[in-house]
Formats: sequence, C-alpha cells, structure tokens
Amino acid sequence: MSDTHSTDTDTTARRPRLDITAILEAFLDTDDSSLRDFARQRTVPASTLRHWVGRHRAVDLHPDIARFFDSTPGLLFLHRLVVALHLVFALQNGVGIRPVCQFLRLCRLDRFVAASYGSRQRFAAALEQAVGDFAATQRQQSAEGMPARDIAVAEDETFHPATCLVAIEPVSGFLLVEVYAERRDAATWDAALKEALAGLPLTVAVQVSDEAKGLLAHARAGLGVPHSPDLFHVGQELSRAVGPALAAQAREAVACQGRVALRLAEARSARAAATGQPRPVGRPIDHDERVRAAEQLLAGCGRCVEQCQTRQARARQAIRGLGDDDHPFDLATGQAVEAEAVRQRLEGRLASLETLANEARLSEGNRERLGKARRVLPGLVAAVAFFWVRLRAASLASYGAEAGWVERLVAGMYLRVAAGKARCAGERRRLQSLAQECVSAAHVACGEPPGGWALAESRAREWAGWFQRSSSCVEGRNGVLSLHHHGLHRLGGRRLRALTALHNYWVRGRAGTTAAERFFGRKPGDLFEHLLEVLPLPARPAARRPRAA
Repeated sequence: MSDTHSTDTDTTARRPRLDITAILEAFLDTDDSSLRDFARQRTVPASTLRHWVGRHRAVDLHPDIARFFDSTPGLLFLHRLVVALHLVFALQNGVGIRPVCQFLRLCRLDRFVAASYGSRQRFAAALEQAVGDFAATQRQQSAEGMPARDIAVAEDETFHPATCLVAIEPVSGFLLVEVYAERRDAATWDAALKEALAGLPLTVAVQVSDEAKGLLAHARAGLGVPHSPDLFHVGQELSRAVGPALAAQAREAVACQGRVALRLAEARSARAAATGQPRPVGRPIDHDERVRAAEQLLAGCGRCVEQCQTRQARARQAIRGLGDDDHPFDLATGQAVEAEAVRQRLEGRLASLETLANEARLSEGNRERLGKARRVLPGLVAAVAFFWVRLRAASLASYGAEAGWVERLVAGMYLRVAAGKARCAGERRRLQSLAQECVSAAHVACGEPPGGWALAESRAREWAGWFQRSSSCVEGRNGVLSLHHHGLHRLGGRRLRALTALHNYWVRGRAGTTAAERFFGRKPGDLFEHLLEVLPLPARPAARRPRAA
C-alpha cells in the first residue's frame, strides 16, 4: 500500500500504535479464538480489529516480512531505523527530505511508515527540536561539579549571507557560540560569549582570531585578555602573496621550454632534409648553427624552469616553516623555545619569502601582502611570551620553585596534541615517541609529585592547551556550515541549534569521545537513545484516497 497521503496519527483509532501492534500480534498468534471473541476480550470493536487484520494481510510483501513489522520488535526496529535515517542522513549530513522519502519507498517500508514529504518534514522538525533540547539539558547537568579552569577561545564569523558568530574552545573542540546575529561588533560578541559561559566555572584567558576590528575590541575591551593572532590567516596571506605569482612564472617557463623544444625539433628536421641535397643558389642556410642556437636556448629554458620550481619549493618550505616554528616547544627536540628564539625563527622565514619576492620580481600588491604578514609577527611572538609567563607562574604556585620537571611534562602533553595534527603518519609516530620521552623524563626527575601523577598530567594537559596559535578549528566549522547552507539555501535557527548540538554531543573524535565529554570532563547522556524515547513511533501511511475526476 503506497502512502500518497500520510498522517502523523493513526486514522483507525486513537490507540497508540504500540498498543495496536501488540493486540494485532496477539491475535495473529491465536488460532483457536474467533475474531469477535478476541475483540470482546480486548475491548476492541470487532470491526476495528477486522480492519487491522485486513490491512495487515493486504500488504504486498512476503508474509514473514509483514508479520515482523506488525509485531512489537518490528515496530521498535522500524522506529530505530527511521530515527537513525533522519539523524545521520537528513540532519548530520544535510540530505534533503525527498531522498529520505525515496529511501523508504525503495525499501518498501512505506507500507508501514508514512513516507510523504509532509510527514517526513514534520518528523524532521520534531527531531531537530529534540536534539536542541537534549543539548540544553545536558549542558545544565554537566556544568554541575565542573572544575574551574582557564580556557582559550577561538572566534570567527561566517556568512550565509546572514552573519553567524562561531566560537570554539580549541582543546576540546566544544562549540561555545554558534548563533546568527544582526551585527558582528565587540558588543555583540561580548553578549554572545557571556551567555555561552553563563553558569560555567570557566575564565577566558586568551582569544585567538583574525585581525577583524570587532574581534580585537572584544578581546581587549570586552574580555580583557590578550589577543593571539591567527597563524592560519598569516599562512593564507603569504600563500596568496607568492603562490599564484610563482606558479604563473613556472607555467610560463614550462610553456616557453615547450616552444623552444618544438623549434629545435624543426631545426633538426630541416637539417636532416637538407643533407644530401644539391647546394642552393646564394648563401646556404647554416642548419648546424640554427640547431646549436636552439639547443643553447633550450638549455637556458631548462635552467629557468628549474629556478622557478626551486622558488616554489622554497616558498612552500618557508610558509610551512612558519607553522613548524611557531611553537613554545621545539618539534624536533621537545626542548622549550623562548619567545626571542621564536621571533628569530619567524623573522628568518619571512626574510626568505621577501628574498624570493625580490628574485621573482613580484608585484607591489604581492609585496604588500608580505608586509601585512610581517605586521602580525609581533603578536605571534607575544603569544609565546605570554604562554611562558602563565605556565611558570602556575607551576610555581602548584609545585614550588624546584619543579623543573613540569616543563618536561607539559612538553609531552603539547607534543601529543601536535602529533595528532602531523602531516603524515611517520611524523605523527615521531612526535608521539618524542612526547613519551618527555613524559618519561618528567617521571624520572620527580618520583611522586604532590597530588599524584594523575593530577599532574591533568594540569599539564590544561596548561599545554593555553597556547593556541590558530583558529583553524573555527574555519573548519565554517566550512561545514557552508555545506549545509548550500544544500538548503537557508539555515534556520532551530536547525543551526541542532547542528551545534550534534557537533558537541554526537560527533566523536579519533579517541571515540565527543566534544562535550572532553569539555566537561564527564560523559554526557546518549543522544540517540534519548531521541528514541522522546520522539513518537513512526506513523502509519494513510489509506490511499481516490483522486478527483
């Protein structure tokens, strides 16, 4: 039976569908009782029971399949399947309602569950509301007993075209703010983050973002904390400054090399054709000279191509090197790197790019981009200096002056995080091994710290997270929102709230934990099981109605 029209309530009776299914299942399992007697025992009108039985027998599927879905286990499985279908495909991955309807029809589940667009749309709205409500409840419960701590916050804006404010706690990946706003000035950011942190024993100690004026004012005047420039945008600016220009030069050099190679081939062909021919009247063509000139020109083009490709490789190495150097710990040795050493390393990378710009004779606009990146450099260095000031003050307050081992422990925790962001598996394994060496060195240097190693490592992980140099986690989230917006052309407030809840309470990281579990330090409730409890059982398809003539 197809569901040309669907409804969210059973058209036969006001009884819950689970009760109807249980009564029908009991009757189908009874062979020695008449329909009328059974209906009287269950206080169901005989005509109603006859309708349920007839509807069951009219399903154009194998009897065993029909019997399963008209049983209590089958109905509960169908409920689980429909909720999972909407949660994973329609909400989490942005699949439209119509593909969901088509899926149900192709599986021939439209015999048991309403599969029209209207019914699925109403269910999707109910699911979005339930997901958002779950997050609000869990946040309130998880905040109770949460230990006080300092956090960093990464902030940025994206546009759909409405302005969407996005703020993430980068260590856990927990979305603190993800709301639409009329403005993106400092006052709007202040209000949004204040609401997000209400009732949480957290103190924002540093903010990382791009150089937007509203975000800068929000950090300095609203939060009263240092602003850490975003290395992500610095690298992007440098790539735009030198990447396209150097690539264009390399393409032109390769194209010129191809043209000269063709000229050389033509010269050699002409020389071969002239060999053995009678001497022409007048001065003969010096084919050998033409071939030698083309060969010399081709060799020069080869050197030019090599130079262009070498410049590209040097530029990539310098830009990547910024990311390798902007750390409070050396990724090669695990040793502490002071702010002055970081400044010298970053200065060297920028100087290398400026030398490349001179060699390649880049335009004034490209040089201005390099200058813009250089203006951010003092902020990057200041972020490293601020990290060391805070870390040493916290170490002194917690373990006293003789706690040099704390630096090794924090280095190990920092390198573990860096290993998760490594470019390749070999680099990841190297950093993980180096991190373990640092942790082991701390254990050797201090037999048993006050409070035990569990507390010391917990503090070290928190302190390592104080240094944040990039808001790339926010940029990634902006990309996810853009994909959802592109598929739907509009993200409503309810759907945005549900997507935020999915990110925090549903999506699991590499370690199998959600952002909420990492943020609150305790495991939240199961979102899917909650949805199974609060969402209604799937509605039956309505009977097919005759079409008007």
